[in-house]
Amino acid sequence: MNIREIAKRAGVSTATVSNVINGKLSKVSQETKAKIDEIIKETGYKPSVMARSLVKKESRLIGVVVPYLGKDEDFFTNPYNAHIIASLEKYIRRKDYYLMLRCVGDPREILPLLSSWNVDGAFFLGVYKDEVPEIRKQIDIPIVYLDTYAPGEKIVNIGIEDYRGGYLSARYLIGKGHKKLALVTPDIESEGVIKERYRGFSDACKEAGVPFKKGNIYYTTSTYNNAVAVGQDIAFNSGDFTAIACMSDIVAFGVIEGLKQCGIRVPYDMSVIGFDNLPDCELMTPKLTSVAQDFEWKARKAGDYLFKMIESGVQITADERQHIRVYERQSVRSLNE
Repeated sequence: MNIREIAKRAGVSTATVSNVINGKLSKVSQETKAKIDEIIKETGYKPSVMARSLVKKESRLIGVVVPYLGKDEDFFTNPYNAHIIASLEKYIRRKDYYLMLRCVGDPREILPLLSSWNVDGAFFLGVYKDEVPEIRKQIDIPIVYLDTYAPGEKIVNIGIEDYRGGYLSARYLIGKGHKKLALVTPDIESEGVIKERYRGFSDACKEAGVPFKKGNIYYTTSTYNNAVAVGQDIAFNSGDFTAIACMSDIVAFGVIEGLKQCGIRVPYDMSVIGFDNLPDCELMTPKLTSVAQDFEWKARKAGDYLFKMIESGVQITADERQHIRVYERQSVRSLNE
């Protein structure tokens, strides 16, 4: 069954059938529409999605790009990705669009594919500043970036107050009486999320007169197994630390396990604070205190901007950052008592 056969049965032109299928009803009577709809229902005709995409110049596909993953990794390696993708998918689904997910080593790898699939818009998670101009140059669709620092670029970015998050992490521990702090973090050389959190943490220590030097920093990738090894290293070379701040919850989970394997109990022997406030924090023993961000807020803000650009055809420039706080649970012991 095709459009020509439907038109013959209905006694109308193929253009009229095409108008009904594509929702262009200004020149089609209700009676004709009802007749065509009934034939489509009886025959089980399914219009080609790709054909409709070409005709209407829209695919109802929204790309979501998760960068910096190796060929053997997936987005579950870091639960943060899974939760933000879930929130974005929920928003996209409510708009009656479809999510096309791609994990890549370099965000620029995906640009030819996004063009060939004719996606209506895309979200890019956490790309670096120098990659933004190339992305904008190679693909002309509405794009919203999440957790991206690209000053001077005319883009829409939705993130959190990362500096404030790092600052609150240190101030919270210091407020609980901790003066010997360790920081577990990914590389902090590149401008972006981690460097902002590090700056906030370092400044809070400086303001409070709490010593914080290179020897207080332990580096790791944002993976559970590597964080377990770091927890063991801290147990072996503790430097008399009483508290550890981690720049993500998945790292905090691993550090706690590494400490536990070495006989160090959290929070009795060592306090730990995470970052992101994943739902998994409630499943830990002890439950993890964490710097909290709202995934639904980020997805809603990002989605609102993307669909505003899709519907208006106008490029928007914006940089919105979510106000964040510490969510207290059980993994930090007060030394003031």
